[in-house]
Amino acid sequence: MALIDLTSFQGNEKYDEFLVSLGETLGFSHASYATTSLVTGDIHGFTTYPDEWEIHYATKGMQRFDPTLQAAALSVAPVDWQRLREHEKFKLVFSDAHDFGISDRGLSIPIRGPYGDFGLLSVAHECSAEEWKKFLPTVIGDLQMAAVHLHDNVLNSDILPKALARPTLSNRELEIMQWVAAGKSQQDIGDILSISHRTVEVHIRSGREKLGALTTAQAVGRAISLGLIHPS
Repeated sequence: MALIDLTSFQGNEKYDEFLVSLGETLGFSHASYATTSLVTGDIHGFTTYPDEWEIHYATKGMQRFDPTLQAAALSVAPVDWQRLREHEKFKLVFSDAHDFGISDRGLSIPIRGPYGDFGLLSVAHECSAEEWKKFLPTVIGDLQMAAVHLHDNVLNSDILPKALARPTLSNRELEIMQWVAAGKSQQDIGDILSISHRTVEVHIRSGREKLGALTTAQAVGRAISLGLIHPS
């Protein structure tokens, strides 16, 4: 399950602006939207969280165990993060989040569409527990309406088809593919990157699978044609 940032795709600007406006209007410090691909299972989305936190979250693969995502995926009603506070994984995620100035007072609103599609609007608010209890009832109706509006607009846009048509390789896979394109052997690449040639082989195989290529040469050619790496 990969985490794919939709902000890199042209046309996303209005969705970013929508999240920023939503936060400013209702008083939230951060907001994010995500939808799960019915084809790959990958999570596609965009957010107003700081870049440093997004990178940390993705690098740690937190989308695989984040209880705010897991609880919302099993729910038809909004999920108040406060009821997850005793969850061990919640503590793991938000102990790191606090280092980036991210609050653990928040709400995740699942959206289920008629075709099996699933979306999730999440918001976070910097406040005390008592303030959160008073604040939440005043905004939850507007948030539910905003969630449906945003999800329907994203699904009717061309952003997701673009994302699905463009394979997403990890930074390491791209780095190794670039060295392969430069004519380096697996042993050479391992020495350059200070990793074992077995690890290089695993990344090459993974890259081939993601690119739908039978051979490494085909994978490199496809990666170049897609602009993922540059010809040497």
